[in-house]
Amino acid sequence: MQIVSGHHSEIWSIDIDPEERFLVSGSADVELRCYALRHDLVDGQYVSWINGDSSTQNKWEVLKLFGEIQRQSKDRVSTVKFNKSGNLLACQVAGKTVEIFSILDEVKAKRKAKRRLHRKKEKEAAKGAAEVMENGDTNHGTGEDGNIPLVTATDVFKLLHIVRASKKICSISFCPMTPKNFLATLALSLNNNILEFYSIDNSGATKSLSFELQGHRSDVRSVTLSSDNSLLMSTSHNAVKIWNPSTGSCLRTVDSGYGLCGLIIPQNKYALVGTKEGTLEIIDMGSGTCLEAVEAHGGSVRSIAALPNENGFVTGSADHDVKFWEYRIKQQSGQDTKHLTVSNVRTLKMNDDVLAVAVSPDAKYIAVALLDCTVKVFFVDSLKFFLSLYGHKLPVLCMDISSDGDLIVTGSADKNLKIWGLDFGDCHKSIFAHADSVMGVQFVHNTHYMFSVGKDRLVKYWDADKFELLLTLEGHHADVWCLAVSNRGDFIITGSHDRSIRRWDRTEEPFFIEEEKEKRLEEMFESDLDNAFGNRYATKEEVPEEGAVALAGKKTQETLTATDLIIDALDLAEVELKRIAEHEDERNRGKVTEFQPNVIMLGHSPSDYVLRALSNVHTNDLEQTLLVKCAAILS
Repeated sequence: MQIVSGHHSEIWSIDIDPEERFLVSGSADVELRCYALRHDLVDGQYVSWINGDSSTQNKWEVLKLFGEIQRQSKDRVSTVKFNKSGNLLACQVAGKTVEIFSILDEVKAKRKAKRRLHRKKEKEAAKGAAEVMENGDTNHGTGEDGNIPLVTATDVFKLLHIVRASKKICSISFCPMTPKNFLATLALSLNNNILEFYSIDNSGATKSLSFELQGHRSDVRSVTLSSDNSLLMSTSHNAVKIWNPSTGSCLRTVDSGYGLCGLIIPQNKYALVGTKEGTLEIIDMGSGTCLEAVEAHGGSVRSIAALPNENGFVTGSADHDVKFWEYRIKQQSGQDTKHLTVSNVRTLKMNDDVLAVAVSPDAKYIAVALLDCTVKVFFVDSLKFFLSLYGHKLPVLCMDISSDGDLIVTGSADKNLKIWGLDFGDCHKSIFAHADSVMGVQFVHNTHYMFSVGKDRLVKYWDADKFELLLTLEGHHADVWCLAVSNRGDFIITGSHDRSIRRWDRTEEPFFIEEEKEKRLEEMFESDLDNAFGNRYATKEEVPEEGAVALAGKKTQETLTATDLIIDALDLAEVELKRIAEHEDERNRGKVTEFQPNVIMLGHSPSDYVLRALSNVHTNDLEQTLLVKCAAILS
C-alpha cells in the first residue's frame, strides 16, 4: 500500500496510540518521527484531524509525516510505547534513561500552535518583518486561509520528564490501570534482574516500588533440594537464596561469596556453600545468616557430595585435594547458644584439579573427576585406588551414581554422556548428548532414568538401560548450569545463565518415544532443508528493487505434507476420471451398469475432491506448496 522513508538508520521500534491518530517510530537518529494516520472517510476522502488535512492525490496514503520529536539522549531508541489512555509516550533508549512525553489534545495543541505563531510574528516584527511581507511570505506556519495555524509535532508532544534508572534498562511497560492522582505508572526491567515502578504526574516521575530480592542478580551456579524436597537452595555470584519449590516464593536471601556448589544438611536447619574463594560457608536456614566461613581449600570448591550416613560430606577443589568432613557442634565462648561447624578428618591428594566428586549410595566408592579428562574411583574406607574411567576427550564436568550402585554416568565438555559399569569400569555406551558442554547430570532415585543439562539451553531425559533419549525440554534462554531431581522424580529444578530457576513437573499425560523421535527427525529435516537452500543460493547476491515483493522460499514439513496430499488427490482424481470415461463408453455401447464411485472421494466429483485438498492447505503455505509440487512432478 505505502512505503514511507525518512530515517537515516535502522528503525528499532514503532507504536500507534490507542486512538489511532499517530504512529511514532524510533531509530538511532536524534529525533523520533511522527506520522499522522488517515483512516476516516469524509466525502470519499481520507481525513486526519491534524489540520483538517485531506488529500485525493493517493487514496492509499495512510501515513503522512506529521513532524519530528527531538530527543535528549544520543543513544539509539530501543522502545517507543504509548500508555493506554494515549496521553503519554515513553521512549526507552539503549541505556539507563526513559524520556516521557505528554500528548496534548486537539484544543490545547492548536492553542499552543497559535501562541507559537504569535511569538514568531512578534520576533519578525522586531527584526523588520516588512521585507518578509513584501516578498509575500505571509502564510508561513498558517493554514490555507492564513489565519488557522498549522499544528506540528512539537505542538502535540511535550517533554514531561526523563526517568533515570540505576542500571541499564531491558524493557518498559505502562500499567493498564491508571492510579489516582497520577497520569500513569511505568514499569522498568533492568539488566540486573530488578523491577522498578515509577509514578508519573505533571511535575515529574517518582520511584514508587522496586522488586530487588526475588530473583538472582547473576547466573545461577547451583541448585540443591533438601532431603524431603520442602526447601530449595540456589547459589550465585554474591547471594544464596532459600526457596519454597512448591510455591516459588523466596524465603531467605543471604549475602555470600561466589557459590559454586551447595548442600542442605538433613533436618533442614543448616546449609553449606562452597565458594570460588575456597571457603565453606555455613548458613543458618532459620535466620538466614552466615554463621561461619571455614577456610577449606586453597582453590575454588567445585563440588560437594553428602555421605550416605549423613554424618559428613566430601568436597573437591581446584587445589588438587579431596577432603572428608564431619559435622561438629560448636558453642560460642561466653554464650549459651550452639551452632554447627565442620571438621576435616581426611584428605585425598590428587595430581590435578578436582572438578566433581560423587559417593556411591552404599558408601563403598568415591568417584573423582579430574582436569586430565579421567575419573578416578577409590574405596571410601581405605582411599585405595579401584578404577580409572578414561575415554572423554575433554574434562568431565559432572557425574552421578545410580541408587543401586551399578551405573555411573559422566558428562563432559566434549558434549558426550558416558554410561559406565561401576563393577568393572567398562563403558556401556557413549552418547552424543548435547550441542555444547554437558554441565549437569543426575539419576532419578531408584531408577536408571536420568536428566542432563548443557550449554545448549536444553534439558534432556534419558533411559540409561536402553540408551535412548526420551524427552527434550526447551525453555531456558541461556546456558543451563545445574539441576536437581526430587526424591520421587516428580519434578526437577534447573538453574541457568539467564538468571532464572525453572521447575519442570512430571505430568499424567503419557508420551510415546516413537512420536518424539519423529518430531526430532522432522526438526532435523527442516534444518537440513534450510541449510541446503541457504548453501544453494549463497552465491547469489542480487539486491531486490525497492518495493519488490517476493515469496519467502522456505520448505517446511507442512508444505511438504500438503504437497503429498495434493499429488495424491490429483492421482486419485485422474484415475476416477478414467473410470468415468470408461463407464460412459460402456453405456454408449449398450452395457447398462451402475457406476460405483470411489468411496475415498467421499461422494465428491474429481474436481471438487482436488479443490477440497487445496482448501485444506494454509493460505500462507499454498504458493510454496504448489511450487514444490511442480518441482516434484518435473523430477
